[in-house]
Amino acid sequence: MEKVSFVIDDALASIVRAPLVTPFRISTGQHDELENVFIRLHASDGACGFGEAAVATHITGETVPETLENLQSAASALRGRRISDPAAVCREFAPAFAGNHAALAALEMALLDLSARVQGIPFYRLFTPVAPMPQLSFKTDITIVIGSVAEARATAQQFAERGFSSFKIKIGRDEEEDLQRILVVREMAPGCELILDANMGFNAQRMLAFLDRLDAHGARPVLLEQPVPKQDWEGLSEITRALDGSGTLVCADESVGSLAAARRAVETNAVSAINIKFMKSGILEGAEIARLAAANGKKLMLGAMMESALAITASAHFAAALGCFDFIDLDTTFFLKGELSRSPYLDDSGRFDLTGAGSGIGVVPELP
Repeated sequence: MEKVSFVIDDALASIVRAPLVTPFRISTGQHDELENVFIRLHASDGACGFGEAAVATHITGETVPETLENLQSAASALRGRRISDPAAVCREFAPAFAGNHAALAALEMALLDLSARVQGIPFYRLFTPVAPMPQLSFKTDITIVIGSVAEARATAQQFAERGFSSFKIKIGRDEEEDLQRILVVREMAPGCELILDANMGFNAQRMLAFLDRLDAHGARPVLLEQPVPKQDWEGLSEITRALDGSGTLVCADESVGSLAAARRAVETNAVSAINIKFMKSGILEGAEIARLAAANGKKLMLGAMMESALAITASAHFAAALGCFDFIDLDTTFFLKGELSRSPYLDDSGRFDLTGAGSGIGVVPELP
């Protein structure tokens, strides 16, 4: 990461809300609206950097009030400060966000966005590639949230007609309905790539039995995400061993929210893939997790919480720069209404293209 010097003459953290097209339901809870905390850093030369903390209390236990308070404290500490090494400043602040990684991600995002804008380079240029070449164009999957079979049918048909070919189906609340929802998605999008995300809704035995039922219908998923509770490492290992050679990867999400947890996943061979999210680990630690996983032959997914176009576009830059992600799950803007749903580098078919990206992340949200 190149060195750059700028002075932060103002900083603001505030809550931003946006309506959803439909509730985002998973096995452990749901979002009814986007309610995230944004931070804006203003440099003395007029440039601004923006960051977003997507708070998912039902997943991480973090709350909007604590996130706002932590980012307001960071904003106060940064006012008037000269920044010559943004990454070092991110690491300096990291201990204060030990239990609030969404806030850490927002601070890192804003500092790095500002750094890129001051330098006049795209956000992705701040990161050292893992793969030999950056991947500036790629597609995201689309999520089928927990709901009725009819809702799954309508959503799958809508997005298949728009050109989506990878469908991530949330499961884990009702096995019989889950089965029918999976089959109807395959019916509406023949030949699509199926990803199942249980969000910790099964144990190992039930998960393997459910996969046997899917096999009977010829509906084997390419990836199974977080089938068991996050501390059930033996359950993850049991499923991974059982599925070895089957064509289905087992991916840790909630179980891996830090570099230390990623090391455990790699050293014990508990999973065959890891889902990285800024809001779990922060951005800089997320890059370390990606390097560790790639060096040890683990497949990688890049995912998100309920994030607006700001954080989603930042993640797209990250994916483009590192070039090592096998699965892209950056679809939450399709669940939003209004300006916060619009990324300049994402089209209606789910394709990101950063070939002509301007400086910074490329999204300038309105803050109250």
